[in-house]
Amino acid sequence: MSPRKTYILKLYVAGNTPNSMRALKTLRDILETEFKGVYALKVIDVLKNPQLAEEDKILATPTLSKILPPPVRRIIGDLSDRQRVLIGLDLLFEELTTEDVLHSGSEEAV
Repeated sequence: MSPRKTYILKLYVAGNTPNSMRALKTLRDILETEFKGVYALKVIDVLKNPQLAEEDKILATPTLSKILPPPVRRIIGDLSDRQRVLIGLDLLFEELTTEDVLHSGSEEAV
Protein backbone atom coordinates (compact mmCIF):
# COMPACT_ATOMS: atom_id res chain seq x y z
CA MET A 1 0.00 0.00 0.00
CA SER A 2 1.50 3.33 -1.04
CA PRO A 3 1.58 6.24 1.41
CA ARG A 4 -1.07 8.88 0.81
CA LYS A 5 -0.08 12.34 -0.29
CA THR A 6 -0.29 15.08 2.30
CA TYR A 7 -1.75 18.33 1.03
CA ILE A 8 -0.50 21.67 2.33
CA LEU A 9 -3.02 24.44 1.64
CA LYS A 10 -3.28 28.17 2.32
CA LEU A 11 -6.57 30.03 2.14
CA TYR A 12 -6.25 33.81 1.86
CA VAL A 13 -9.30 35.76 3.04
CA ALA A 14 -10.07 39.42 3.72
CA GLY A 15 -11.76 39.53 7.10
CA ASN A 16 -15.05 37.81 7.92
CA THR A 17 -16.86 38.72 4.71
CA PRO A 18 -19.63 36.46 3.40
CA ASN A 19 -17.38 35.34 0.50
CA SER A 20 -14.53 34.52 2.87
CA MET A 21 -16.78 32.56 5.23
CA ARG A 22 -18.42 30.68 2.33
CA ALA A 23 -15.00 29.78 0.89
CA LEU A 24 -13.79 28.51 4.27
CA LYS A 25 -16.94 26.46 4.87
CA THR A 26 -16.86 24.94 1.37
CA LEU A 27 -13.17 24.15 1.66
CA ARG A 28 -13.59 22.49 5.07
CA ASP A 29 -16.45 20.36 3.67
CA ILE A 30 -14.26 19.27 0.74
CA LEU A 31 -11.27 18.58 2.99
CA GLU A 32 -13.27 16.45 5.41
CA THR A 33 -14.83 14.33 2.65
CA GLU A 34 -12.00 14.10 0.13
CA PHE A 35 -8.77 14.43 2.13
CA LYS A 36 -9.73 12.51 5.28
CA GLY A 37 -7.09 14.03 7.55
CA VAL A 38 -4.12 14.14 5.17
CA TYR A 39 -3.96 17.91 4.90
CA ALA A 40 -2.73 21.01 6.67
CA LEU A 41 -4.71 24.20 6.15
CA LYS A 42 -3.50 27.65 7.07
CA VAL A 43 -6.05 30.47 6.88
CA ILE A 44 -4.44 33.87 6.31
CA ASP A 45 -6.41 37.08 6.79
CA VAL A 46 -4.78 39.55 4.42
CA LEU A 47 -6.19 42.47 6.42
CA LYS A 48 -4.20 41.33 9.47
CA ASN A 49 -1.15 40.03 7.55
CA PRO A 50 -0.83 42.07 4.34
CA GLN A 51 2.88 41.24 4.09
CA LEU A 52 2.08 37.52 3.65
CA ALA A 53 -0.32 38.29 0.81
CA GLU A 54 2.28 40.53 -0.80
CA GLU A 55 5.05 37.91 -0.46
CA ASP A 56 2.81 35.27 -2.04
CA LYS A 57 1.56 37.70 -4.72
CA ILE A 58 -2.09 37.34 -3.75
CA LEU A 59 -4.15 39.86 -5.72
CA ALA A 60 -7.70 38.81 -4.84
CA THR A 61 -9.53 37.07 -2.02
CA PRO A 62 -10.57 34.47 -1.30
CA THR A 63 -7.67 32.60 -2.90
CA LEU A 64 -6.79 29.00 -2.18
CA SER A 65 -3.16 27.98 -2.76
CA LYS A 66 -2.12 24.34 -2.89
CA ILE A 67 1.54 24.33 -1.85
CA LEU A 68 2.15 20.57 -1.71
CA PRO A 69 2.18 18.23 -3.51
CA PRO A 70 3.60 20.04 -6.56
CA PRO A 71 2.69 21.76 -8.77
CA VAL A 72 1.56 24.83 -6.82
CA ARG A 73 -2.02 25.64 -7.80
CA ARG A 74 -4.29 28.62 -7.04
CA ILE A 75 -8.04 28.87 -7.08
CA ILE A 76 -9.61 32.32 -6.79
CA GLY A 77 -13.20 32.85 -5.65
CA ASP A 78 -15.62 31.53 -3.05
CA LEU A 79 -14.86 27.89 -4.00
CA SER A 80 -18.57 27.19 -4.60
CA ASP A 81 -17.79 25.16 -7.74
CA ARG A 82 -16.78 21.90 -6.06
CA GLN A 83 -15.67 20.23 -9.30
CA ARG A 84 -13.39 23.17 -10.17
CA VAL A 85 -11.85 23.00 -6.69
CA LEU A 86 -11.22 19.26 -6.98
CA ILE A 87 -9.63 19.68 -10.41
CA GLY A 88 -7.53 22.55 -9.08
CA LEU A 89 -6.32 20.38 -6.22
CA ASP A 90 -5.47 17.53 -8.62
CA LEU A 91 -8.04 15.23 -7.02
CA LEU A 92 -10.56 14.77 -9.79
CA PHE A 93 -8.22 13.12 -12.31
CA GLU A 94 -7.98 10.07 -10.05
CA GLU A 95 -11.64 9.34 -10.74
CA LEU A 96 -11.12 8.99 -14.50
CA THR A 97 -11.06 5.48 -15.85
CA THR A 98 -8.71 4.26 -18.57
CA GLU A 99 -11.64 4.28 -20.99
CA ASP A 100 -12.36 7.96 -20.22
CA VAL A 101 -8.73 8.83 -20.90
CA LEU A 102 -8.66 6.91 -24.19
CA HIS A 103 -11.78 8.67 -25.48
CA SER A 104 -11.12 12.17 -24.17
CA GLY A 105 -8.54 13.34 -26.71
CA SER A 106 -8.29 13.41 -30.46
CA GLU A 107 -5.85 10.49 -30.48
CA GLU A 108 -7.14 6.94 -30.57
CA ALA A 109 -5.55 3.85 -29.12
CA VAL A 110 -4.65 1.34 -31.82
